[in-house]
Amino acid sequence: MFVYISVFNLVRSILHFWCKVAVKLQTSTELTNDSSLCPPFSLCLSVPLYSSVSVCTGDITQKGYEKKRGKLLAPYIPQIQGVDPSLQIDNRIQASSQAVHPGSKHNKSRAPNTRDERFRSDLHTEAVQAALAKYKERKMPMPSKRRSVLVQSSVEACTPPDTSSASEDEGSLRRQGRLATSTPYQGHGHPAVEHWFNRVIQGSSTSSSASSTSSHPGGRSSTALTFSLLLSVLPSSVPFLLISSISQSICLHISSSTASTPRYSSFPCLYFSPYPCLVMFIFLLLFPPHPLRFQCVGVPVNSRVSSKIQQLLNTLKRPKRPPLREFFVDDFEELLDGKLTPDPNQPKPEGQQMSPLEGDHLGLVNKWPPSLPAALQRWGTTQPKSPCLTALDNAGKPVYTLTYGKLWTRSQKLAYTLLNKLSTRNEPLLMPGDRVALVFPNNDPVMFMVAFYGCLLAELVPVPIEVPLTRKDAGSQQIGFLLGSCGVTLALTTDACQKGLPKAQTGEVATFKGWPRLLWFVTDGKHVVKPPKDWHPPIREASNDIAYIEYKTSKEGSTMGITVSHSAMLAHCHALTQACCYTEAETITNVLDFKREAGLWHGVLTSVMNRMHVISIPYSLMKVNPLSWIQKVHTYKARVAVVKSRDMHWSLLAQRDQRDISLSSLRMLIVADGANPWSISSCDAFLNVFQARGLRPEVICPCASSSEAMTVAIRRPPEMGVPPPGKAVLSMGGLSHSVIRVDTEEKLSVLTVQDVGQVMPGAVVCVVRVEGTPYLCQTDEVGEICVSSGSTGVAYYGLPGMTKNVFEVRTIPVMSSGVPISDRPFTRTSLLGFVGPDNLVFVVGKMDGLMVVSGRRHNADDVVATALAVEPMKFVYRGRIAVFSVSVLHDERIVVVAEQRPDASEEDSFQWMSRVLQAIDSIHQVGVYCLALVPANTLPKAPLGGIHISETKQRFLEGALHPCNVLMCPHTCVTNLPKPRQKQPEVGPASMIVGNLVAGKRIAQACGRDVAQLEDNDQARKFLYIQDVLQWRAQATPDHPLFLVLNAKGTVASTASCLQLHKRAERVAAALMGRLNTGDHVALVYPPGIDLIATFYGCLYAGCVPVTVRPPHPQNLATTLPTVKMIVEVSKSVCILTTQAIMKLLKSKEAAAAVDIKSWPMVLDTDDLPRKKSPQMYKPPTPEMLAYLDFSVSTTGILAGVKMSHAATSALCRSIKLQCELYPSRQIAICLDPYCGLGFALWCLCSVYSGHQSILVPPLELESNASLWLAAVSQYKVRVTFCSYSVMEMCTKGLGSQTEALRLRNVNLSCVRTCMVVAEERPRIALTQSFSKIFKDLGLSPRAVSTTFGCRVNVAICLQGTAGPDPTTVYVDMRALRHDRVRLVERGSPHSLPLMESGKILPGVKVIIANTETKGPLGDSHLGEVWVSSPHNATGYYTVYGEEALHADHFNTKLSFGDTQTMWARTGYLGFLRRTELTDASGERHDALYVVGSLDETLELRGMRYHPIDIETSVIRSHKSIAECAVFTWTNLLVVVVELEGSEQEALDLVALVTNVVLEEHYLIVGVVVVVDPGVIPINSRGEKQRMHLRDGFLADQLDPIYVAYNM
Repeated sequence: MFVYISVFNLVRSILHFWCKVAVKLQTSTELTNDSSLCPPFSLCLSVPLYSSVSVCTGDITQKGYEKKRGKLLAPYIPQIQGVDPSLQIDNRIQASSQAVHPGSKHNKSRAPNTRDERFRSDLHTEAVQAALAKYKERKMPMPSKRRSVLVQSSVEACTPPDTSSASEDEGSLRRQGRLATSTPYQGHGHPAVEHWFNRVIQGSSTSSSASSTSSHPGGRSSTALTFSLLLSVLPSSVPFLLISSISQSICLHISSSTASTPRYSSFPCLYFSPYPCLVMFIFLLLFPPHPLRFQCVGVPVNSRVSSKIQQLLNTLKRPKRPPLREFFVDDFEELLDGKLTPDPNQPKPEGQQMSPLEGDHLGLVNKWPPSLPAALQRWGTTQPKSPCLTALDNAGKPVYTLTYGKLWTRSQKLAYTLLNKLSTRNEPLLMPGDRVALVFPNNDPVMFMVAFYGCLLAELVPVPIEVPLTRKDAGSQQIGFLLGSCGVTLALTTDACQKGLPKAQTGEVATFKGWPRLLWFVTDGKHVVKPPKDWHPPIREASNDIAYIEYKTSKEGSTMGITVSHSAMLAHCHALTQACCYTEAETITNVLDFKREAGLWHGVLTSVMNRMHVISIPYSLMKVNPLSWIQKVHTYKARVAVVKSRDMHWSLLAQRDQRDISLSSLRMLIVADGANPWSISSCDAFLNVFQARGLRPEVICPCASSSEAMTVAIRRPPEMGVPPPGKAVLSMGGLSHSVIRVDTEEKLSVLTVQDVGQVMPGAVVCVVRVEGTPYLCQTDEVGEICVSSGSTGVAYYGLPGMTKNVFEVRTIPVMSSGVPISDRPFTRTSLLGFVGPDNLVFVVGKMDGLMVVSGRRHNADDVVATALAVEPMKFVYRGRIAVFSVSVLHDERIVVVAEQRPDASEEDSFQWMSRVLQAIDSIHQVGVYCLALVPANTLPKAPLGGIHISETKQRFLEGALHPCNVLMCPHTCVTNLPKPRQKQPEVGPASMIVGNLVAGKRIAQACGRDVAQLEDNDQARKFLYIQDVLQWRAQATPDHPLFLVLNAKGTVASTASCLQLHKRAERVAAALMGRLNTGDHVALVYPPGIDLIATFYGCLYAGCVPVTVRPPHPQNLATTLPTVKMIVEVSKSVCILTTQAIMKLLKSKEAAAAVDIKSWPMVLDTDDLPRKKSPQMYKPPTPEMLAYLDFSVSTTGILAGVKMSHAATSALCRSIKLQCELYPSRQIAICLDPYCGLGFALWCLCSVYSGHQSILVPPLELESNASLWLAAVSQYKVRVTFCSYSVMEMCTKGLGSQTEALRLRNVNLSCVRTCMVVAEERPRIALTQSFSKIFKDLGLSPRAVSTTFGCRVNVAICLQGTAGPDPTTVYVDMRALRHDRVRLVERGSPHSLPLMESGKILPGVKVIIANTETKGPLGDSHLGEVWVSSPHNATGYYTVYGEEALHADHFNTKLSFGDTQTMWARTGYLGFLRRTELTDASGERHDALYVVGSLDETLELRGMRYHPIDIETSVIRSHKSIAECAVFTWTNLLVVVVELEGSEQEALDLVALVTNVVLEEHYLIVGVVVVVDPGVIPINSRGEKQRMHLRDGFLADQLDPIYVAYNM
C-alpha cells in the first residue's frame, strides 16, 4: 500500500509539471489563437488530477461522478446565460464556443413576463432538452432492416469528417492527419474532437474502412488498438477527463507519425503529453488491469454485424443505476413475489393526517323541478320555442335547431311507441326498467337527445354506446359483453346509421362478435306514432331507480356499465348548476362526446335543467376545421364552452387563419381533462394566443371527473369570489414514492400541475392510500381521491364484487387509529391527487395510467408528456402515443408506442427513439422496456380520436401491432434478475459416492443384456469380418433379396440379392487392386442406392478403407462442394469412386468456381466396370484393423472422422440384430441418409450381417412425395422402421391434413411394432407425439414411436427394439437443470420439462453417469456426462477438423474413483439414469437413460448451463408465425434467430415477444433478435440445427435478415 501511494505521488507531480508546461504553452499561443474560443483546458485537467484520490476511490456511481466533476470544473467554465450551470459541463467545448457569440440564442434576453417564471408551461420541454444535453453523444447500434440495406447512412453516423475517396493507404493517412490539424471551431456543424476520437477508436461501422486502417504500417493498428484495449480495462470510476487527456495525447502521437502538423494549432489540449507511452504506462501503473477484463475483447470479425454488436456492448458497459429491488432468490421453492424492502433514503410523508374536505352547501333553488323529465315537461310546455340544441354539419353550418317544444313532443312520441307499439307474441317487448341500447353517431346529437329523453319518459334505462363501424372495432367485443350482461334486446338508432351498419346476407344488421342478438329500431319520425290525447308519460319525482347506464373501459380493456340513479342525476345537475353559476337561456358550446361523461352531463342533462341552448360541435367537424368551436363561440356569443385540452391544442395550430373572432363573451371555458399533465401547457399556450382576442385568464376552468364519481372538482368562475388559481412544481422523484415535494432546485425531474378548483357543492372529499386498507393520507401524500355525495354513480351493473370495492362499504376511509371517518359510503374516483393550499384539489394522475415499476409509481400521462417534449412534431403524431405497462418477470415494464410520420426517415426516427429513452430515464428515473413506432393510422382508436390503450396493449402482447421501428431496452430496466450462480468448490468424487450411499441412492450405472450369454443361431458370429459374411451369404443363399430401393413414385428403382451384391463388389475390388495399395483410403461419393453399398464392400474386398461422402447438390455447389472437398482432403483419400454424372459435376466449370478442381485425387466412375473377378480377397491380419471411416459434421460445426475397426463393426451389427430381432425372414424400412452414424450402419451393414431385407427410401425423394415412406411401410407390412426427425417433420407437416386421402389409398400402419427415430440429441417429444396423434387414424400404435441415441464415440447406445417395456417420460424442473441438477416434478408443474427415454440400452453396452469435471461417478437421477463402454465403440478420432481440443481421452478414459479399471468413452452428452418400476425382458427392474443435451452446445450464461433447445422451444411457442428458432451466444450476448412464416410486417412484432418469453421462462436477457426467412437456419441430414454455422453466417452478414434488433 505504501509503495502504491509513493508511486501515485510521484506520478501526480510529473503530471502536475506537464500541466504547468501546458499552461505556459497556452499563454504563449494566445497571440496567435483566439483564447476566448476555448477554456483553459490545462486547468480543467489539472484540477481533477489533484483530487483524483477522492474521485477514483470507492464505487462511485455515474450520477455521483457527474456531480463531483461538475463542482470541480464549475470555476473554470464560463457561465451561459439562462442555462443551469450543471447542464453545461458535458458540452464544455460547444458551450465555450457559444458563450462568446453575441448572436447566440442563449444570450437573447427573454420577453418580460408577468407570470411567475417557475410556472411557465414550457418548463417541461426545457427540462427534457436539458436532460438530453446531459447525455454524451453515444452511438447506439441501429437495427438492421432488409429494405434499408442499400440506403447509405449519413456521413456523420459512421465516419469522421472528411473520408475522401482516395486509395486505402491515402485514406487512412489523410483521415488521421485531418483529425490532428483541423479545428472543431471552424464550422458550426462539427462535433467535438473527443466525440470523433471515440468514433475512430470504436472503428467504422463498415467493414471496408475497418480493414483499411488496420493493415498498413501507417495506420492506427498498434496505438489505437492498444488504447482501445486500455479503455476496455479501465475501472468505471476513472474520471473521464483524465481518459480524454490521454486520448488527445495519443491523437497527437498518431497524427505526428502520419502527417506533418503545425506545432501550434488552436488545440491547447493536444500539448498535454508528448510522451504518450509514459502516460499510458503511468495509467496502467495506477489502474492495473484486472485479468478478467481482457476476456471481453472477443474475436475480431470484419463485418457490419459484429461492429454493431461491439456498439451494443459499449452501450451496455456504462454504469447501471443501482437496482431498486433486491435480487429475488431462485431457490426451487415457489417463487413468491416477496415484499419489497423499502429504500431507506426514499422520501416519506411528514405532514399531519388530512381532514375530509367539504364542499359548499348545496343551496335550495326556487321552483327547482323534482326530476329531469319534469324539467323537460316544464320547458316543453311553457317555453316551446326556446332553442335547446343546434346541430352542425361537417362544413360548420347549422342543419337543425331543436326547440324545447320539439324535444318534448318527439320524446313523448318515442316513449309511447316503445311501450305500446313494439311487441312479441302479443306481449309488449319492453317493460319499465328494461335496458335499451342507444346507437347514435357523434354528428347527430338531436336524435340522441330525443331517444335519451324518450327512454326516460318511458321509464326505460338508456345505455348509450358507440356505433360499431366494423366487426373488428377496438373494444367492440367488450361493448357486446356489457349489452349482454345488461340484458339489452333492443337498440335505437337513426335511419342513416342503420343503413351504414354491416349487414348479414339476409339484409339484417350483422351480429357483432360477442354481442347479444338485438332488434334494431329506427327512431326517425315516420317510424314513431303520435300518442292519443289521453296518454301522458308518468312524470315522477327523482328516485333511486336506475336512470341510465354509462359505459367505462378499464385499464385491462374490459367494459363496465356504471348505473346512475334518477336522484343522483338530478343532484349532479344541481351541483353543476351551482358550481358553474348556470342561468336560464345561456348558450353553451359543447365539443365533447354527448353520449358520456362531461359532454353528457353539461350538454344533455344540466342544459335541459336550466333551459340552456347547446351548440354541439361534432368530432368530424373538428377534424376538418379545428377552429370551428371558437367560431361558434364568437357567432352565438356563447357564455360557456366545454372542451378538452386536445381541442385547444388543435385550434392553436389553425389559429393564424382567423383574425376577426372574439372570445370576450366566454365566462367559463371548462377544460374537461384539466387533470391531465398536458392540459397546463395547452391552457397556457391557448391563453397566450387568444388573450389578444378577448379571452380573460380567469375564464379557463379545469375540472376533474371520473365515470364513477362524475364531476369531482371544478375551478369556479371568477364572479364567485373564489381564491386565485394555483400551480405546483412537484418533484417527480417524490411523486414516484407518493410524496409531495415542491422542487425548486432540480429543474429536470419536475411535474408542473394546475389545480382543478374546489370540491363540488354537497360533496365530501378525502384522499386515501391506494393499496390495502383505505387509510387517510397525510397532507403531503398522494393518494386516491374519494367522494361522498348524492351525485355519484351507484354501482357497476351486474358486478356486485367490484361495486363493493368502489361504491360501497369497503371504501369508507379510516383514520390512522382504524376508526372510520363517517358512516356514509364513499366512491373511489380512480383519480390520484392531493388537497393543496386554499383547499384547492390537485390531480397528478389516474389509476388507469398508474404503472408501478420496482415499487415506484409512474403515471402514463407524465411519460407521454416527456416523450412529446422531444421534438415530437418532426417524427410522430402528437396525439397518437400510447404508454402502458406489461408484466414481465415479476415486475411492470413500461412500453411506449407511437405513430410515426410517413416522411420520417429510419435514422431520424431511431435518433428520436434513443433521445426519448434518455429523456424518460433522466426525468422519471425509470427505464423504458420497449419503444415502438407504428405506421401512421394503424393504432386502434377510441371512438372520438385518441388511442385505445387497452386494445393497443393487447395487440402488443399478441404480436399484432406490426411496428415499423422497435427499440428494446431490457438490459437497462430489468434489474430483478436472480443472482448469477456462484460456482461452489466441487465435492470430491469419493465424497459423492459416500453421500449417495448415505442417502440410499445407487450409483447411476446401467447395462444392456450380456451378449455372451445370449444363445441364438447366429451363423454370422462365426465370421470375424463383415465382408466374409457377405461372401458366405452369396454362397449359402445367393438369391435371397437383401436390398430394395424405392424411387419418388413408390416403384422399385433397384434391388440386390446376396450374390448380385457380391458380384458387384468383386468388380469394384478388381478395379481398385491394380491401382491402389492395401490400407489406402477411398472416398465413396454416391447418391443413396445399391452402388454405395456395393462399392463399400468392394473396398473391403480390396483391402482399402472406405469413406462415405454425401455428393454435392447440383443446384447448390457453392456450399456443398467445399464440404466434399474437405472430407476428401481430411480423410487423406487417394481415390474417389463415384458415378459418371457426379464425376462430370466434380470437374465442371461451376465446381471450379467453388473449389480447386485440379487438386482432386484420382476419380473413378463405377458405372461400367468390366465383369472381372478380383484375383484374391484381402484378409485383414487382425479384427482390430481399421474397417471404415465415419465422417460427420457435429451440430457445433466440427467435422470429425471416427475410426471403426472390423471387430467394432461386427459387434455393432450383432447388437442391433439382437435388440431388433432381425432375421432373414424379416423386412425393415429405412428412411435415413446412408453417409454416417447409425444411418450408414442400418443402410450398408445390418442387412448383410443379419440377412433381413432392407427397403431403402432415400429421404430426398420425400420432398416430391411426402407419403412415400409411410406408403412403403404399409405396402410391405413392415414391423420395424427407422427414420430421422427431418423425415418425421416432413410427414407431420406435409401429410397432417391428408390422413383421410391416405386411408382411401389403403395406407395402413397397424403392422408397425417399432418406429425408431435415429438421432444424436434429446428426444423431440412434441414432434413424436404429434406424429403419433396424426397417424393414429391410419392404425399407428402410439406405443410404436420411440427414439434412438448414438454419438460420435458410439453410433448406437440406445435403441428401443422390439422387446422390453415402453419408453417412459418424466417431467423435470427446468430451473434445476440449469444448476446441473435433476428434480422430478409432476406433469403441468411450473417450469416443468418433459423428457422421454432415449430407447433401451443395446446388448453389450454399459453406461455410467460421470461428473464432467471430477470424472467421478454420480448417483441415480443426477445430471452428468453419459459415458459408454461397449465392444462397438469407435476406436478413436481419425481427424478432427476445426476443433483440436477433442483428445483421445474421449475414447479411453477412466473414472477417478470407484471402478478405475474399466475403459470408457465420453459421449459429450449430458443425461441421467433413473431406475423405473418397470421390468425388462430379463425380469430385472428397468434402467432408463434420459439424454438432456450436448455438452458442447450448452450456453454458459449467468453462471448457469442452458440448453439451446429449451430456449428455442419457448421462443417458437411465443408467436404463431415463428416457424423455427436457433440460439447461440456471441461475446456473452444471447442471439436469437427466428424464421418468420408470414408477412414481413410481422417481423418486428416478434422482437418484444421473444425478449419477453426468454426473460419470463429462462431469466435471460436477449442481446440480439434476428428475423430471417424460412429455411435460413441450417439443418443437417439428421434434422439437427447447425447453430455454429448459423452464428458464422450471422457474423459474416450472410443471412440477409428481414430485421435485426439490438436490445439495449
